[in-house]
Amino acid sequence: MDLEMVLNELSLRTPAPDIQTARQWMSDLISTVRTATAHGVKKVIRTQIDFQSTLLAPDYPLVRWRNDGEVDRETRLFFKTLITKAPLLTDVVDPEIENRVDLSDFKHQGVQASGLGHALLLNALALSLRSQEQWYLSRLELEVTRLDENENFIDELVEIIHASCSNHVLEHADWIKNTIRTKVNDGLDLWNRKDELLPSLEFCESVAKQLKSIRAGNLELQPVVKALFELENYCKNWNAGTFSLEGYLIEVSRESQPTLNKYGKQRTFRCLDGKERLFDWHVKLRLCNWRIHFFPDVLPGKIIIGYVGRHLPTVSAPT
Repeated sequence: MDLEMVLNELSLRTPAPDIQTARQWMSDLISTVRTATAHGVKKVIRTQIDFQSTLLAPDYPLVRWRNDGEVDRETRLFFKTLITKAPLLTDVVDPEIENRVDLSDFKHQGVQASGLGHALLLNALALSLRSQEQWYLSRLELEVTRLDENENFIDELVEIIHASCSNHVLEHADWIKNTIRTKVNDGLDLWNRKDELLPSLEFCESVAKQLKSIRAGNLELQPVVKALFELENYCKNWNAGTFSLEGYLIEVSRESQPTLNKYGKQRTFRCLDGKERLFDWHVKLRLCNWRIHFFPDVLPGKIIIGYVGRHLPTVSAPT
């Protein structure tokens, strides 16, 4: 599956102090893209704005850089192949993703960050010019505010995979490889490929409808995929001992006894062996307020998935 790049428009706001610095910024960007594409990333940069109108330095717009004889010709030609394919995000992104963008607020350090928001929803590699020190990091924090199904505002701090130099791409090499291998288009794609991608997980039949309902661009897609892969990775390393997800990038907990006393039936699901089991373990997907209820098998190396969907009722939150 394709892994794309999204340009962080915030990194274009601050022009370089001089032409030489602007040339270096562009050189770093091209080098970053070359390294990324060499690792399998699709040779296309999606942009929120018309990149070609960017002012790189005083009296030095991007169009001048493209014709600058002091810049290596091969570099300029490589950039030309990128920019002619560079689609505006609003022109090519699935309407469902645009709807999610409209219903959410994405900020980086308190500043609106639409490009980074798109990178999150597309599970893409975010790119930046090295115009400020804040873009020197290989990961960026994104503040997400969204409306849940009850029209309540939910705030979440998430991490974005980011690159502004070749070393960042090398740092993300494993992530790039795994993302390309495991990238899914939607819940239906995930369900159809579950035996290939998630061989250690067993899914109750009721989960099929739940996963298939997740469309491309739904805010729930990436958190669900990420959580299921974390469970799969755990199973591969779970060879002995009791179940424990300590040290894994996933938030899990068990339901309280009062909740099980009142709502245990809603957490009981029929498994493929015909037995009904109580799924009191669950993964918390705070970004979308969803839960994944699962049952660690008695034998190490296997987890049963019983439910993927909205937060089920609890004693403290009955609706």
